Amino acid sequence: MSAAGGTASPAGARGAPLPPLQGTKLAVGTIALSLATFMNVLDTSIANVSIPAISGDTGVSPDEGTWVITSFAVSTAISVPLTGWLAQRFGQVRIFLAATLAFTLASFLCGLAPNLQVLIAFRIMQGAVAGPMIPMSQALLLSSYPPERAGSAMAMWAMTTLVAPIVGPPLGGWISDNLSWPWIFYINVPVGIISATLTASIYRHRESVIRKRPIDFVGLILLVLWVGSMQMMLDNGRELDWFSSPVIITLCAVAVVSLVLFLIWELTEAHPIVDLGLFRIRNFAAGSTALALAYGLFFGNVILIPLWLQQYMDYTATQAGLALAPVGVLALALSPWVGRNVSRFDPRMLASISFLVFAYVMLMRSWFSTDADWDTVILPAVIQGVAVSFMFIPTTTILLSGLPPERIPAATGVSNFFRISAGAFGTSITTTWWDDRARLHHARLAEGISDFSTPTNLVVGQLHAGGFTKTQALGIINRMIDVQSYTLGADELFYGAAAAFVLLVGVVWLAKPGGIGAKVTVRDGH
Repeated sequence: MSAAGGTASPAGARGAPLPPLQGTKLAVGTIALSLATFMNVLDTSIANVSIPAISGDTGVSPDEGTWVITSFAVSTAISVPLTGWLAQRFGQVRIFLAATLAFTLASFLCGLAPNLQVLIAFRIMQGAVAGPMIPMSQALLLSSYPPERAGSAMAMWAMTTLVAPIVGPPLGGWISDNLSWPWIFYINVPVGIISATLTASIYRHRESVIRKRPIDFVGLILLVLWVGSMQMMLDNGRELDWFSSPVIITLCAVAVVSLVLFLIWELTEAHPIVDLGLFRIRNFAAGSTALALAYGLFFGNVILIPLWLQQYMDYTATQAGLALAPVGVLALALSPWVGRNVSRFDPRMLASISFLVFAYVMLMRSWFSTDADWDTVILPAVIQGVAVSFMFIPTTTILLSGLPPERIPAATGVSNFFRISAGAFGTSITTTWWDDRARLHHARLAEGISDFSTPTNLVVGQLHAGGFTKTQALGIINRMIDVQSYTLGADELFYGAAAAFVLLVGVVWLAKPGGIGAKVTVRDGH
């Protein structure tokens, strides 16, 4: 291809860098790539507040409804390590366009899904093609700007990833309340078509160099087996009574065996799909571990809050979405400052600030009661924006510090894989523990409910005087106990998350100070 257009280019064939875009083409290209990124990130948050609506329409429990979230996250995580190979084998532009169009089609099919099983299948498809979209949009955007404006390009790109989580919850809630849940997927269709059309018009003559590289099929199969089995075990464990079920035992065995084989294979393979050798580097190990665990805790609570608000606090989907939206306000305001100043401060200190603020936010939520008003619910969400803004950039800086430039793409891919996987696992673990703790509290609170209990007979008598039968009165009492039980269960999870975030401060300080690109010795694990 020629640098300016045409169909073939000796320069492109030799791998010479293409000239930056200018004027209208640069503006249109930036908008096209940003739209795809926005659509992708939006889909990680817009469905959160719609889980009760989806569960109700498909006839499943809200816990089963969270599979809509976890299936997308798991398939995304699995596809992320394939991004580099796909880009080199087929070209960045082709992969980005194919992924965007496939994401758009999968979104449309999700809206048409007649039941939860079909919806999960299409969400898996949607997540599988979502993985390459964000790294490819970054690569294409950087190729569009001159090197001296790379920071500005990434800042504009980052804004879309911060705005989407702000818009997602209230938009998803409004759609669920005023339209129907399929529209949270249908709205992707025009966005995806516009993005793909504009991208093709600008980038079709700017394809990257194509090289045939081997792919680690064995590693990929083992990756799918252990991640998929682990997620299915976590999602179905409570319903099947955990290890009393042969299905859960089988899934656990498959997950453990395939994980062990995966570790052995990847550590000895010449072209591993996941470069586990990076974990021999202390900063990468500490930074990626801290980021993955923090994201798992954060994402699990992002799922828990709207479920609690809608099921037990009588919030509408719109109100639950608005209760989450303030997280992005301070994150949007502070992230540019963090990005500009992360090199001036020790990133371990900045990450520690994030984890301590997260701990304080979770501690505030651990004091929630059934009498919590709007201000009580929304204040922690506002403060949490500080924690979010100080989490991603400093931890990413830590895990990349000390790496030679040629290993940075692999490092970002591996860290994103573990981060997204941790989000999916965190969702399942959070909802499972929440239900278990609530059942325990329900049993304890219901111990005093009997025909021989004076307080019980008093309440039943009052409700009977109000026109309720005894069965209806006992149902009302049971609902009151449910509300208290699930609130107490949520409080315990918030308190546990607060303690975990404090411990993560110690994890991040296992890293050594150093800058990105600094030389590092990996033979001794440091």
